[in-house]
Amino acid sequence: MDIVDDFADWDFTGGEIQVLRSKPHEPPMKSSVWQCSVCTCYNDKKSTSCDICGVSRSSFIRYSSPTEIEIEVDSRLRKCELSKMARSLFSSKPQRFPKLDISYEDFQDFLRFGGPRRAYAAPRSKRCIHIVPFKFDTPSPDDVVSTGLKSAKTYLKAVDTSHLTKPPSGTKEKEKKTTNLSENTSANSSTGIEEEAKSLSENLQKLNLEKDNGPIKTRKPRPKPQYKPEKWMLTDQELGSRSQLNLAIVGHVDSGKSTLCGRLLHLHGQISNNQIHKYEKEAKDKRKGSFAYAWAMDESSDERERGVTMTVSVKYFDSKNYHVVLLDSPGHKDFVPNLISGTAQADAAILVVDASIGAFEAGMVGMTGMGQTKEHAQIIRSFGLEHIIVAINKLDSVEYSQGRFDLIKLQLGSFLRSCGFKESGLKWVPLSTMENQNLVEPPSDVRLLSWYNGGYLLDAIDFIPPPSRYISKPLILPICDVISSRTLGQLAVSGKLEAGAIHVGSKVIVMPSGTVATVRTIERNGANCNVARAGDNVCIGLQNIGDDQLTSGGTLCHVDFPVRIASVLELKILVLEISTPILVGFQVEFHVHHAKASARVEKIISLIDQRTGEILKKAPRMLSGKQSAIIIVNLDREVCVEEFATCRALGRVFLRSSGSTIAVGIVNRISEQS
Repeated sequence: MDIVDDFADWDFTGGEIQVLRSKPHEPPMKSSVWQCSVCTCYNDKKSTSCDICGVSRSSFIRYSSPTEIEIEVDSRLRKCELSKMARSLFSSKPQRFPKLDISYEDFQDFLRFGGPRRAYAAPRSKRCIHIVPFKFDTPSPDDVVSTGLKSAKTYLKAVDTSHLTKPPSGTKEKEKKTTNLSENTSANSSTGIEEEAKSLSENLQKLNLEKDNGPIKTRKPRPKPQYKPEKWMLTDQELGSRSQLNLAIVGHVDSGKSTLCGRLLHLHGQISNNQIHKYEKEAKDKRKGSFAYAWAMDESSDERERGVTMTVSVKYFDSKNYHVVLLDSPGHKDFVPNLISGTAQADAAILVVDASIGAFEAGMVGMTGMGQTKEHAQIIRSFGLEHIIVAINKLDSVEYSQGRFDLIKLQLGSFLRSCGFKESGLKWVPLSTMENQNLVEPPSDVRLLSWYNGGYLLDAIDFIPPPSRYISKPLILPICDVISSRTLGQLAVSGKLEAGAIHVGSKVIVMPSGTVATVRTIERNGANCNVARAGDNVCIGLQNIGDDQLTSGGTLCHVDFPVRIASVLELKILVLEISTPILVGFQVEFHVHHAKASARVEKIISLIDQRTGEILKKAPRMLSGKQSAIIIVNLDREVCVEEFATCRALGRVFLRSSGSTIAVGIVNRISEQS
């Protein structure tokens, strides 16, 4: 019951409610109201038009025929033709249901219970409304899918399903189909209906909604905005400046790496004679006279006391073709993580081998089956270094024996080729660092000249092809170390620019913290500069950043192109010589550029052929030495990483366990769970 109808017969006069009592079949007091001839609603006698439909009091409606009506407005008859919709909806004259009379008891129930308990339905007229249900001419697609194939037989209207089998082929054909549709609808032919319904059923079967007919077409992700380098990044180098070559010095412990670096610096004038005499005196006082040149690189008291390089030392000198950056890396097995961090910045390497009897064999075999010479060679190859100089040092201890040189070249050469080095990328140089033979000029000892006529070490360095630089890509600078100095400020980072360029005043984003900082100062080769490009080893002072947001292993990036951070990675690895097999759940130490984290082998996906990349076995139970596989590792924290196909510098990884490198590889995919 409508609220308006409930209060229609109540008279609100004199501040009190007067309920018009009347019999159920009698209208209210006719002396005070008048009935509308259109909607049959009772209105106050003072109203000149109906409050509901707006028809004038003097108007009346007359149904002259089933298709038209006559309405009297202001004593004039007006004929109005009924619309087709009205004719289809109403089969007879539209009538209105009479309103209901409400008694005083119903009003009391309304106040008490929120509504009347009784209702008096008393029609004032025998006229009634006959509403014909509205029917759609065609079934909707939702009805067809929800009710299934049987729904096609329930509709009795003609349906044109030609568009499901054949595409439209012109405007004239569309017009013909529209004409046929109207004719079929008006004719309502049962034969045509059955044929169309059958055709619709067949087309629905072809759709095969329950089975997968092929790959699902998904919307392609929006491509990332393409990076456009600025003009200042691509400017030519200064006139007369040399290209920079980052040269990693690696090898077994006590093979003479630091001494070789110190001798090269002294011969190029980077270390004065007075400084060398000072080093010699201090070394003799500590009974380590042969370490005088090594102390040019090993500057810390711990390194000098133990006689072992522990961190990566960086020094510079200029050759004929290059500005050479020496990265003196530690050779002891306890400091291999530092070796990995230093080699990550290198463009080429010098593998120093001790030719002394027993020393070379220890570097090849070692206590666990793999010496540091082998491990270092595999590490530098895993970093993508294709050019390597094998410096066979300390030949003076074996009287510059050609047989010893050939033996080392034969055994070590076969191993290097198995690691992936090409013969064209290998250069073999015999020398003696302590006697300054074959370093920066041809040898003078007749014992060496009698069988060797190749180039000297510095000549081999100049013949290394220039490395490729990614200057036109977004900025990427892995943080090697966090430092502080007077010139750089309290917060500064050091590392090699892997891609892009940077200048004073640049805005950079520090990952993984995501903090935006400003470049305050830049130092390259120990001198201030305004611009640094890919390949440069730099120290950068930052401002507008806290010290807790800078960590070794982080990355400085372009503000609009930050690198990804992840903790779940799919790796393609090569297992090295190991004594314990790798199983699911195996705990490893994960290394990528300058970052390291504890990790767990989550899953071994498959064994693959190292040469072809084909899958040999799915879900193997374990991995043994010299096998290639695809695995998933879960790190205990997020690190800055990229897929190898996107950025090689951030996509090379190393797995270590029990102080040894057990596998090398690349990041094949970054899991979406990260």
